Amino acid sequence: MKQIKIFDTTLRDGEQSPGCSMNLKEKLEVAKCLERLKVDVIEAGFAISSPGDFESVSEISRVVKDCTVASLARATVKDIDCAWEAVKHAADPRIHLFIATSPLHMQYKLKMSPERVLEQTAAMTAHAKKYCSNVEFSAEDATRSDVDFLCRVVEAAIRSGATVVNIPDTVGYTTPVEMEGLIRTLIERVPGATDVEFSVHCHNDLGMAVANALAGIQGGARQIECTVNGLGERAGNTSLEEVVMAMRTRPDMYADTFTRLDTTQISRASKTVYSIIGQSAPLNKPIVGRNAFLHESGIHQHGVLANKKTYEILTPEAVGITTNNIVLGKHSGRHAFESRLKELGYALEQEEMNRCFEEFKLLCDKKKDVEDEDIIAIVTHSATADDEADDAYKLDWFAVQTSNITSATCTVCLKHGDEKVERVCLGDGPVDAAISAIEQIIKPVEHTFELYQINSVSRGQDTLGDVHVKLNASGRTFTGHGLSTDIIEASILAYLRACSKLSSWTEKQAAMAM
Repeated sequence: MKQIKIFDTTLRDGEQSPGCSMNLKEKLEVAKCLERLKVDVIEAGFAISSPGDFESVSEISRVVKDCTVASLARATVKDIDCAWEAVKHAADPRIHLFIATSPLHMQYKLKMSPERVLEQTAAMTAHAKKYCSNVEFSAEDATRSDVDFLCRVVEAAIRSGATVVNIPDTVGYTTPVEMEGLIRTLIERVPGATDVEFSVHCHNDLGMAVANALAGIQGGARQIECTVNGLGERAGNTSLEEVVMAMRTRPDMYADTFTRLDTTQISRASKTVYSIIGQSAPLNKPIVGRNAFLHESGIHQHGVLANKKTYEILTPEAVGITTNNIVLGKHSGRHAFESRLKELGYALEQEEMNRCFEEFKLLCDKKKDVEDEDIIAIVTHSATADDEADDAYKLDWFAVQTSNITSATCTVCLKHGDEKVERVCLGDGPVDAAISAIEQIIKPVEHTFELYQINSVSRGQDTLGDVHVKLNASGRTFTGHGLSTDIIEASILAYLRACSKLSSWTEKQAAMAM
């Protein structure tokens, strides 16, 4: 049995995709989810790209103990030095350097000759090897590179100390047959190839990322680079949950391989990441979408009732989705709440447990029956809510008046330390009026709304409203998330949290400019 290592790049490639930026607290929460998932490698970021990225890579390196922690670096001395400074505190640090090898990239992006790229590969891989034994080399745009030249580059990287060689399909151009053949060719032709691990990093521009990654495994690769929910540049990356469950579900095709992933943590990780970036899973998203295990067709329902295997090739429980909807209510105590959380796969620290139980009891006063979806939403929201800024504005109370014949009016009272500030505004609806009142109080920097989205968490008219807000300022996106049975309150909370992130970023930029 050969282990297939799972290299997760949600915090690097996933976070690079538009609208998916995260702050330090959110990145740490995702890293904890990935550690619980038992991924083998967490690519924590691109250390040299910004002070914030360096800080997050460094902090994740200190916190994570059960995974390798990697930082991406271009094949330059400055990048590699910075990457090492960021990951050197990790239990198992890795430097992941890359250089482009396709004619197009070498000519127009690098402006380097093939021989210069070859020299740089050898020199910079050797430089990284001075810092740590765990060095990964990536040939960017490998699938559009000349195979003979790619063999020479890979040989140079191996000879200079690379322990992992990654073959990226950087623009999602290749096909499964080509990917399998390319990996097989490199292993057969390159001296020393059997002494290192080959890896594949596939993008989804043509919808074949998962298929290409699996083909790479059949060609001899032993590491898959992927992201939770398939996040990533443009159309995204190989989806972690899809590629892992494909291997689990088809042991006949991958009989000699295994991963160490705890797949029951997939649903939790997926929900956490979606919550942080202010999105929800598409209904038909494989593995984690709401419809992934639902059956409406009468023929399908009949088959599933007779034997689930007729139309379900994997169980929801295998990925951590519970089908045992025990309903809790206002008379349920702390023991019942904690017991249900454990059944759902959540083991919380005492402080977080106290906070979640308090929110649960408040919800019980507003909602007759509290379902599993409500509990998961409370826990996810509690873990990812951006409450790190002590001086941020907090909601004290609000009141709205609205109708379909007059403008809406909203009075908002915010707390800022010991001070309370009230404003009243008119608006085109209660949410618009509430946001106008908030803006009069906090006076945020100029921004635009990229997204305002409301989702229902569970069933019924008293369901929790899950509101996501995305603001754009200076080309950056700031997300906020609010949860309440009152969608106006949820909207206010989401907007305040997005503004808090915007203010924090603005203050850091101002401090750096001094």
